[in-house]
Amino acid sequence: MSDKNNKTLKPGWRRVKFGDVVRLSKARSQDPLADGIERYVGLEHLEPGDLRIRSWGNVADGVTFTSVFQPGQVLFGKRRAYQRKVAVADFSGVCSGDIYVLETKDAQVLLPELLPFICQTDAFFDHAVGTSAGSLSPRTNWTSLANFDFALPPLGDQRRTIHLLSAVEEQSEAVLKALAAATKLRKSVALETFSRISSPKVKMGSVAEIRNGSTPRRANDEFWKGAIPWLPTGKVNERLIRHADEFITEKALSECPLTLIPAGATLVAMIGEGQTRGRAAMLAIDSCINQNFGAVIPGDSLDPWYLFYLLESSYEALRHWSQGTNQHALSCGLLKSFPIPVPSLEEQRELVARLRGIESAESQLAARLDLTHEMRRTAHLTALSME
Repeated sequence: MSDKNNKTLKPGWRRVKFGDVVRLSKARSQDPLADGIERYVGLEHLEPGDLRIRSWGNVADGVTFTSVFQPGQVLFGKRRAYQRKVAVADFSGVCSGDIYVLETKDAQVLLPELLPFICQTDAFFDHAVGTSAGSLSPRTNWTSLANFDFALPPLGDQRRTIHLLSAVEEQSEAVLKALAAATKLRKSVALETFSRISSPKVKMGSVAEIRNGSTPRRANDEFWKGAIPWLPTGKVNERLIRHADEFITEKALSECPLTLIPAGATLVAMIGEGQTRGRAAMLAIDSCINQNFGAVIPGDSLDPWYLFYLLESSYEALRHWSQGTNQHALSCGLLKSFPIPVPSLEEQRELVARLRGIESAESQLAARLDLTHEMRRTAHLTALSME
């Protein structure tokens, strides 16, 4: 390290290698149940940007994981590091081999409470992503992470940084809990309201048009990078689809089995692993869709938002409506025959107004959560800046 680099550091700060102050835990358990370990954590249980572990699996249900973690240790997702998955354990368990278990070597050099915040910095993720190898599922390795070079504050500055960043995390957690409560209330109100509708049920195909889509051949460059939005099934998780990530050409629209689905339709995922099948999303733009989406276009007797809230609340019913031997799936035919209540438009709009009021509070809380995330990023940059 040159004297020139030293001059850029704050007084008392020094440059270190990550591996000089952090160790990779190698604790293992060949029989977690026998060792009294009840929970396991996979990459799917870690949420991007969230330091809390909010879900886990039960070892008793069967798992092959052997890496042991303890409360206070940091879990870092080494596979697809761009997903920014870092969390602090608050219970003991075993975790996937795609998760590194990290801890500080000496609490008199690097306070354990600061480690997760260092692992959340843009510089750390840039290093992890930049040193990852593999095309489909890139992974970084410990040797590369250990070489990450960063500026380490003295203990007094570390304590002040922890206090600042912890306060930002607590604020973010409070907003997140309020948002979760508002979402739970909306879903509860929707389920209760739809269960009380006394109007007779009709087949959805009698009051709405059901359309499907397709995927233009990827190898044909004339079909892609046009101006027409096209949506894969994964977009259903956005719930309100305001934009597309992929676009097709007029040639694709004219030569492939595709039609433009109008804004105001509800899209239903007809197949999908895990929890995807049966999910509904409101389409806010005119767009084409892939073959695994079913587009439900409301007729004159249906308010578009009523239809969306109804199908969103019918998630479990739609999954049970699926058919198939090896993999259950919905189809346009099944969606056409799916029974739905159709009260008067006035009743529909009253219900929508009630749910939209709750959703307005959700939107405000979501915007506030985004603000706290930006505050956290700014706080990281300020508190851990070496200059």
